[in-house]
Amino acid sequence: MAPDPSASTGEIQPARDQNATGPAKGKQTVSRYPCARCGAKLEFAPGTMSLVCRYCGQVNEIAGARPELVEELDYKTYAQARQDESAAEAVATIHCNTCAATVQQPAHITSLSCPYCGSNIVSTGASERLIKPNAVLPFVLTRERVITSFRAWLASRWFAPNALKKQGKLDAALTGLYVPHWTYDASTHSRYTGSRGDAYYVTVKTGKTTTQVRKVRWTRVSGVVNNKFDDVLVCASRSLTADQARGLEPWDLKAAVPYSDDYLPGMVAESYQITLPEGFEHARQIMQERIEAVVCADIGGDEQQIDNIDTAYSNITFKLLLAPVWITAYRYMNRVYNVLVNARTGEVIGQRPYSAWKITLFTIMCVFIAGVLLMIVLAMNNGG
Repeated sequence: MAPDPSASTGEIQPARDQNATGPAKGKQTVSRYPCARCGAKLEFAPGTMSLVCRYCGQVNEIAGARPELVEELDYKTYAQARQDESAAEAVATIHCNTCAATVQQPAHITSLSCPYCGSNIVSTGASERLIKPNAVLPFVLTRERVITSFRAWLASRWFAPNALKKQGKLDAALTGLYVPHWTYDASTHSRYTGSRGDAYYVTVKTGKTTTQVRKVRWTRVSGVVNNKFDDVLVCASRSLTADQARGLEPWDLKAAVPYSDDYLPGMVAESYQITLPEGFEHARQIMQERIEAVVCADIGGDEQQIDNIDTAYSNITFKLLLAPVWITAYRYMNRVYNVLVNARTGEVIGQRPYSAWKITLFTIMCVFIAGVLLMIVLAMNNGG
């Protein structure tokens, strides 16, 4: 399908390729984004709401990029749906045999480098029925800004081998990766039982010494607390560790816009590996911490003991959100290290090797300095 040349100054609709008769029969509809001016492939431009041609500079705005249009989806409808129902759609995926990451197959691409470990992965024609994302946080930071941040981060690693620092400064090949997250909203009604502790003091006299001893008077209590939760975030990728996922936070969730394929050209989108119900179990653990804090406040007193909390959940909704991450994977001494950058805040987290001789030298210096300080203290004491 050739693009209409008359659209060169306006919004371009992506050309559609039908692999078969559409998602209803287990096939996938994919999109191409040809430039209306020169025919080259358009890519999403971080920091904008536009698709840009790197060859001729053609700019095409993305329609509907308004946070208030993001829709919350009913949890029960999707959690109870079978894979062959309309709650999901066919998505072509590529699986990495090295690190087990699963990414969505870009249109017309049969092989690519895994964004997590750098291994080459080839499409095997696999297709899964997955819930389609309905929200996205677009990329803000450009590659150039992230490369600068990455080099500064690498240079600041005191105990990294010098060879690694030189290698990292030569080139920082970055991949734009959308990491899937679930967000959950819910209302909770919690009945609890426990004990309230009120502190008091008694005077105890031992010989000529009088002291105040703290004691606690316990009273059995019970009650009910209600909570409302908004956008409880759960990372839906198993490729990131829990520490990595937390390190990339916080995400400015209120800036999320309705999902569109227009945000994907030039980037890689990872498919979720933690299912919707599994994600909600993680969310319940997060909610439980807040519920316990509210219960303790409701009990009052100086100390609280909670024996039991029975919570009912209602009005559960969710979003499947894609969060933007710049990622680079590099090898050093036959080991893979990942560096990830929050593509909205610039927060850098990463793995790197340690230089044994630098650590040894630092330890020797610390011991030497400690010895010198000890000698100075002893000399001062002897002199006094």
